[in-house]
Amino acid sequence: MLNHIVIMGRLTRDPELRYTQSGTPVAGFTLAVDRDFTSRESGEKQTDFIDVVAWRQTGEFVSKHFSKGSMAIASGRLQIREWTDREGNKRRSAEIVADNIYFGESKRKSDGTESYRGGTAPSDFGEYDSIPKPGSAFAELDDADGELPF
Repeated sequence: MLNHIVIMGRLTRDPELRYTQSGTPVAGFTLAVDRDFTSRESGEKQTDFIDVVAWRQTGEFVSKHFSKGSMAIASGRLQIREWTDREGNKRRSAEIVADNIYFGESKRKSDGTESYRGGTAPSDFGEYDSIPKPGSAFAELDDADGELPF
């Protein structure tokens, strides 16, 4: 069986990082996810508010790098929890248990320069350069002879 879900939306509040009794970090937050279609009655897009839970390093990552209003992409599995409320009624709630959380947009520093591009933080890549450095294995072909080597 397959249970995999990917959603993209904005955090409705700052992630709440807590720790289990054994010291395992877990972050909880809610993503506001717009539907692709508009309502016939109002002509407006509807929004779903989806609870997300991220464990261990993923939870710590979310609590460190995301805040209310941040665009995030959550990838994981859908989980249905059953519980009993204070009045003794049985309840069910759906949440996503996230395996990975990605940045959904560019983050800008306060001086307006870009600090990372959607997907991951710069510390995960090291330095990135789109222009090959001299002596690299790749070189630009000279179009002088008009023939390509393949």
